[in-house]
Amino acid sequence: MGTMDISSILLCLSLMGWIRMVSSTHAECSIIHHLQKQENECMLEMNKHRGQHPSSSNQTAGCAIEWDGVSCWPWALVGETVSVSCPLPLQHHNLPHVLIWRNCTSQGWSRPSVSYYRACFHDESSIEEDDTADQEYFALVKLMYSVGYGVSLGSLCVAVLIFLTFRRLLCTRTYIHLNLFSTFILRGVAVFVKDAVLFEDKTLDHCTVSTVGCKVAVTFFQYCVLANFFWLLVEGLFLQTLLIFSFANKRTFFWWYTFIGWGTPSVTIVIWTLLQSQYNNLGCWDDLDSALWWIIKTPILISVFVNFIVFVNISRIIVMKTKTPDSSGGDKPLCRRLAKSTLLLIPLFGVHYIVFALFPEHVGIKARLLFELVLGSFQGFIVALLYCFLNAEVQNEIRKAVSRCRTQTEGNNFNMVVTQDFTA
Repeated sequence: MGTMDISSILLCLSLMGWIRMVSSTHAECSIIHHLQKQENECMLEMNKHRGQHPSSSNQTAGCAIEWDGVSCWPWALVGETVSVSCPLPLQHHNLPHVLIWRNCTSQGWSRPSVSYYRACFHDESSIEEDDTADQEYFALVKLMYSVGYGVSLGSLCVAVLIFLTFRRLLCTRTYIHLNLFSTFILRGVAVFVKDAVLFEDKTLDHCTVSTVGCKVAVTFFQYCVLANFFWLLVEGLFLQTLLIFSFANKRTFFWWYTFIGWGTPSVTIVIWTLLQSQYNNLGCWDDLDSALWWIIKTPILISVFVNFIVFVNISRIIVMKTKTPDSSGGDKPLCRRLAKSTLLLIPLFGVHYIVFALFPEHVGIKARLLFELVLGSFQGFIVALLYCFLNAEVQNEIRKAVSRCRTQTEGNNFNMVVTQDFTA
């Protein structure tokens, strides 16, 4: 097979790699694994044939078994024609079936009748144009979510610093906010670590590499994603608790929420890690086609659907409380103040995830990447904006601190002037 044909196949595989690079798994890996399996079977057939027919290595006896990088061509007599089809993982069901044939000549195998690229994809020009457009799109998505996570990391670190600086802001509600901020920070860091470990080296075959480092990076990433979803769930549950139980012991609830937010992901990841190492210890543990992926995906889907139900219930409770004539006047401002930011946040992490949760992974991949990766990358920034920068209590504390600093500065300047006049 010619060099151009091999490079065309690799171009297609690299495009698929771009798709999965931004969605944390590899679609092309199934193709590479299929080709590796076929190559191993072909090598075994070669060795078997050589053992049975030692003289068959002579070219005049025919054409030897050959692996061309995609297909295994069987032993054939001179003058015989052998055909193979496009490899199964590369076949398009909506395109006509094309056979690739070669003649066995006295000089060896002839060139293929048609390139694999043309046989598998038919219209090379349109495919190459689509490849270029798709690669540009996925590169743009990767750039956008990298910028988004960078902005989120910066804003969340500032928000955490603000809450820790102004100790009077700390309460059960802000402790939950800080835990949520922490999961967004960890998630952003995990994304950059995973991309650096898995995709920084372009020459590395990430489909076959299987190191402790890449497995740790993927495991850490999955844990951060789980923790992030469950602390988003905790935010909704906590608001619902405040609206239903006005005089509840918030400290007791906080420990339960801590177990939900950190404990549930920890237990899930431990189970997933043990099963992965025992039954599917291949690659970097980032194969979303594995059945073990449901150990992680199921809790995430449950948290998303529960959060959506909580959102609907919170909306109902707030409407009832604000419209009830005999509700205490102190409760209404509290309900509105506490609910405002969360009501704005819950649709962000609930509605669009539910929409895509109902479809398979391969459906609407461009829209899915746009919503789940690009929008999700800026989610930490929006959380910091709603819960910290636009929070009235935080703004009041900052104004007081600025006022005290200004007053102290003016007082120091006045004392300096008086001292200078006295010593003059």
